[in-house]
Amino acid sequence: MSEGKKGASLPREMIENRRLIWSLAKNDFRTKYAGSYFGTVWAFIQPIVTVLVYWFVFQKGLKASDISLSPGVDVPFVLWLIAGLVPWFFFSDAWGAGTNTLNEYAYLVKKVVFNVSILPIVKIFSALFVHVAFLILAIVIYCCYGKFPDLYYLQLIYYSFCTFMLVLGISYATSAIVVFFKDLTQIVGIILQVGIWMTPIMWDLETMEISPAIKGIFKLNPLYYITSGYRNVFIYKVNFWEQPGLTLYFWGVTLVMFGIGMIIFKRLKVHFADVL
Repeated sequence: MSEGKKGASLPREMIENRRLIWSLAKNDFRTKYAGSYFGTVWAFIQPIVTVLVYWFVFQKGLKASDISLSPGVDVPFVLWLIAGLVPWFFFSDAWGAGTNTLNEYAYLVKKVVFNVSILPIVKIFSALFVHVAFLILAIVIYCCYGKFPDLYYLQLIYYSFCTFMLVLGISYATSAIVVFFKDLTQIVGIILQVGIWMTPIMWDLETMEISPAIKGIFKLNPLYYITSGYRNVFIYKVNFWEQPGLTLYFWGVTLVMFGIGMIIFKRLKVHFADVL
């Protein structure tokens, strides 16, 4: 089978196994916190605490000023920060879990009849549950500041899908490679530690006094499109089709990464059971 056909078969496998994927994702989310007193509540405590810490450090400690939308119109820094952290939490949680999915489900990988291609998407769906809950929390916080949902909020579905596809493509590659190169788990962790600062989540790229060329380099990061997209929904009120260049670039990069990830996964798949 050609590499193109191998890559094209994965979407079909996802559709055919959609009920199994949904069941495994729900079970993965529940069992992750099984035995703890508060159960799945812990899934939401960490991002909430992280937001509070960042808010205290930047707003109170470093005296970060409100973000200016236009002369005389400002938005509280905490709202601007939350809009960037929401997609980052989803991406980082999904990529970290997706990378280790084959090692975690080794008992399923060794079953001849089980389709291991669906395992990375199971982890992404599991992370999506937390993402939806965090989105609801973000909307509630915005409402507390008098900023209520409007039609722009429908784009949250689109940008969540963008994040889903980006992290799934990357996870297909890293989950396959980590089976043979265990150190990749630590490398992914380091990338995520650095990535939160390299992505304009806690700083505003547009107001920085740097050259346009450097700004352009930062915008090459696909997560720039996603984080700025969430802010366009919550704060700036901009539709994604009003940025055709960035949109086409993002989907071009994402589809290439998705294709490469599927090819790597399919090529290494036959060796998983022997190594795990």
